[in-house]
Formats: sequence, structure tokens, C-alpha cells
Amino acid sequence: MHTTGSKSEISPPLRALAFGALGVVFGDIGTSPLYTLQEIFSSDYGLQVSRASVFGVLSLVFWSLVLVVTVKYVVFVMRADNKGEGGIMALMALAQRSVRGVPKLRWLVAVVAIFGAALFYGDGVITPAISVLSAVEGVKVAAPALTRWVVPISVVILLGLFLLQKFGTARVGGLFAPVMCVWFAAIALLGLHMIVRAPEILLALNPYYAARFFHSHGIAAFLALGGVVLAVTGTEALYADMGHFGKKPIRIAWACFVFPALLCNYFGQGALMLRHPEASANPFYLLVPHILLIPMIVLAAIATVIASQAVISGAYSMTREAVQLGFSPRMRVVHTSSSMSGQIFVPWINGMLLVLVLVAVVGFRSSENLGAAYGIAVTGTMVTTTLLALLVALRLWHWKWPAVIALGVPLLTVDCAFFGANLLKVEHGGWFPLVLGILVFTVMTTWRRGRELVLRQLKHGGIALTPFIASIAEHPPARVPGTAVFMTANLNAVPHAMLHSLKHFKVLHQHNVLLSVDTLEVPFADQAERIEVRDLGHSFHTLMLRFGFMEDPDVPAALVACARKGLAFDMMDTTFFLSRETVVATKRPGMALWRDKLFAFLSRNAMPATAFFHIPGNRLVELGTQVEI
Repeated sequence: MHTTGSKSEISPPLRALAFGALGVVFGDIGTSPLYTLQEIFSSDYGLQVSRASVFGVLSLVFWSLVLVVTVKYVVFVMRADNKGEGGIMALMALAQRSVRGVPKLRWLVAVVAIFGAALFYGDGVITPAISVLSAVEGVKVAAPALTRWVVPISVVILLGLFLLQKFGTARVGGLFAPVMCVWFAAIALLGLHMIVRAPEILLALNPYYAARFFHSHGIAAFLALGGVVLAVTGTEALYADMGHFGKKPIRIAWACFVFPALLCNYFGQGALMLRHPEASANPFYLLVPHILLIPMIVLAAIATVIASQAVISGAYSMTREAVQLGFSPRMRVVHTSSSMSGQIFVPWINGMLLVLVLVAVVGFRSSENLGAAYGIAVTGTMVTTTLLALLVALRLWHWKWPAVIALGVPLLTVDCAFFGANLLKVEHGGWFPLVLGILVFTVMTTWRRGRELVLRQLKHGGIALTPFIASIAEHPPARVPGTAVFMTANLNAVPHAMLHSLKHFKVLHQHNVLLSVDTLEVPFADQAERIEVRDLGHSFHTLMLRFGFMEDPDVPAALVACARKGLAFDMMDTTFFLSRETVVATKRPGMALWRDKLFAFLSRNAMPATAFFHIPGNRLVELGTQVEI
């Protein structure tokens, strides 16, 4: 009898998505074995290689992967999808929606999320640097005489990586999954080869050895957490890239392939150190047979480039979301794929990341030195993600307090332990991502607050729209053919551009539309809520266009779609009027003077709203206005 297979079998499309996730989602965490155990047993932590210390560290690594990656991210956090999308900015929008109507709590949610996002940029700087350096450092094992070339080779690889960003990942994306599949298979086989020779290493799966490690090593064990956390770097990518692949493919790839491969390699490195304690200097490459060393170095270099690509792409996506949600100045976004909207390139972010990554490589010079700087950025983002996800569970999913506490206490205990252990490394390099995070946090909060002050000033001096239209009806000015679209943030007040136009030109267009663009707390706006038209009479209309935070606000395209709402536009007979604000820093209450000046600088250098909204320059009239904050 012919059978079609059980329902539990994985369908071909699901297998394809799970396979694709290997190349994008797991690059960072998949290359962590290159440097994790090497960092933990470095001189910085003072751990001697012994049976007790190796068993204890491996037990900590295993249970960190179980609790942080599997339980927290794969099972819990990935439930908090914002219409299928993930990432800390999407989670922030979800959390803010759960506390709608509580302004102080919304503000606190925004602050926590912005801090986590700011630290993510620090991760975006350190991940390419430490990953590529650790891969190239295999040269020290293969040919010690070439040690002095590690930094120059790393710089060349990173230059190539960032210079190729403008071409996008659409063409080479298909290569990522096969390469990472080979990578995971290779590290699993290398680990299994050594585990077979020392099978007692599998006893470290018992959490007893982690507990005994803390009991016998005390403060040294706590400090070692600063190295153990390197094993879970990249977990944020599982959540951030959820929209590209979906929850189930990522969960399948992790449980069936990535997690077992990582465990095999970590435990293989541990087995090697039990037999040869001196291997702690570079246990990953000393696990590789000498004849395979050069191919493995090449494979590792390619894998680390892929891992870096995922983090860099994540920085681009998060920047676009931050711009749309009003936490970052407008920037030019280039789409590198005609079929996938998520594949974008942000030139300004690319240039800044390149400079900072090269500074990190040249300044720290080794993956061991960078290991001290790595943990703070990762663990800080992990803490903020946990806090926001627990808030969503409480307010949006309506979990009971006992359930939230039962899950939140162990998760936050682990996160805070990792974060605390890494805080102790501030003077040894941990200051680097903290400084980057504080700078980004300052810019994002200053931009958000500055825009609020500008809008408040514009609304304060505005004229009510309804009386204005009534006066126009009583004393009609001359009308000229065509449609005038006035972009404004306040649909209840007369736009400054309309007042200036009427004052100087003494005319109004035959049709006048007040247009406002709103960004929703969801990634994509539903078509039913995209367009809202209101007829004010006397040829005046208000028009609200709504976009999700992952959409590009193409205003002309949206205006064409207004015809089905009864407001048709002839784009060749439509003129856009826009006020361009010149911000002047003053000592008025609102922000410190230095922040006013910073905002004025950011405002002058932001991408013009006309380009951001795709408004054609030959249909545009800009009128300047000065705003004091």
C-alpha cells in the first residue's frame, strides 16, 4: 500500500527555508567556536586547564545555549512577532502598543529599546572584527612566521566585504546556505572525531559540573561568564531575521542541525584540552588535522564573512526602522534586490561601520583582545529584549503575573549575570562598545526629542483650519488650475507653506490637499488603513497616508491609489508644497543647549523629506521657515 508520509514530516518549502536560514541567521553564533573556549582559558580569567575547569566551562556553555538560545529566543521571544517581523525595533513597537494610553510607560519602553538598539550597533562593529580576526589567526598555527600578517590580511578582507555591500546580497545570497552547511558539518565532524577518543567529556552535559565549577572557583567562575557569553552571540539574529524565514524554519534549523553541530565542536575542543592542556592557546584550529588546516582557514574566513554580512545587513534594517519610527535622521536607502524588499544598503551606515571596524581591528589587533569588548554589547541587548518580551507577555498576551515571574526571573538572572560579568571588563576593552552605544543612544534620543519640539513650535503658531476655509469661502482669492498638495504634520492647522503661498502669490489652486504621513507600530500597513480622505468643502481635502515601519513611504504611488477613495490626482498637474524648517538652537526649555545644537546639525545633514518621500523635484515648491527650539 502506498503511503504519503506522516504529518510530522518536513515539507519541501519548509526544508528550503530552514536551509536558507543556515546561511543568514546562524552565521554569527555558528562561528563562535572559533574563539569562545580560547577566550575563556586565556590569561585574562586565570583559569588553569584541568578536568574540573573543562567540565565546568563546557557545562556552562551547554546550559547557556539551552536557556538563552533555545528557551528564551527560539521558544519564548520568537512568539513576540510584529505581524511576522522581529528585531528589537519591532519588539519596541509591539511593547509600546501594549501600553497604549500610559505615556510614561511608553516613554520608558522607548528608552529601554533605544539603549538595546544602540548596543546592537556596537555588536555590528565588533562582530566583523572579531570573527575575521579569529579566522585569519589560524595562520599562526599553520605558519607561525606569518603571524605579523594577521592584521593586514584581516583589513583587506574587511575592506572587500564593506566595499561590496553596495552590490547587495541578492546575487551571492544563494551561496551562503551551502557554505554554512559545509561549515557546520565540518565543525561537527571535527568535534565528533575527538569526542570518540575521549567520550567521558559528555559527562559535562550534567549541570552538576557547572554548579561545582562555581563552588570551587568562586569569583573566577563568575568572571568566566564574560567568556561563556561568546557562545551565545548572534542569538538576536534569530529574532531579527524571523520575517525573512518564519519561526518554524529557524526553529527546525536550530534544533536539527546548528545546535548539535555546535555542541559537537565545543565538546570536541574540551576533549582535546583534556588530553593536551596546551591546546587551550587555540583549541579550534588545533582540533583540525594538519593536512586540512589551510582549507579550514579558508572555510572559516568565508564563514566569518557571511556571519559579518548578517550583522551588517541587520544594522541596515534596524536603521531603516529607526528612521521610520522617528528615532533617527532620514538617510538614503538603496534597494539592492527587485524581489526582496528587505535587502537594502544604507551608504552612510556602511561607511561608519567600515571606519569603526577597521579602528577595532588595528587597535585591538587580536580576537583575544576583542573578546573583552564583545560581551557588553551582546548582553546589554539581551537584557533589553527580555524586559520588552516579558512586558508584551504581560500586557498583550495577558499572561498572569505568576507565569511572567516564573519565566522572567531565571531569564533575567542569566542575562544580568552575563552583563555583570562583562561590566568587569570595561577597562580591558569593554569601554569600546559602551562608548559607541552611548553615542548612538544620544543621537537617537536627541533626534526624537528635537522633532517633538519642532512639531510643538509649528503647531503653536498655526492657524485653525476650519475658520480659515470659512474665510476663504467668504472672500475667495483667485484660483489657478491644478492641484496643490501641502505636506503637514498637523491636519487641523493651516500649513505654513499654504499661508506663505497665499501671502506672496495671492492665489490658491483649484484643488488643495493637506497631506500628512504617519508611521504605524506595525511593519506593514493594511490596505484598508493606508488611505484616509476627508472632504472639507470648497475644494479642500485632508489626506492621511499610513505606512508600516518597514515600508518605504512612496507618496506619489500612494496618491495614485487615492482614486478608489474618490480623490483622483493627475500627477502632471499636481504641485507639492513643503516647508523646510531651519532649526535654531536657543536656551528655551526643552533640551540642553548642546543637544539643541546637535539636533540642528543632524537636521541640516538629514536626507531632505522630498527625497525620502520620493517627491519629484520638478513638481515641488519648497518654502523655508525658521524654528527656534
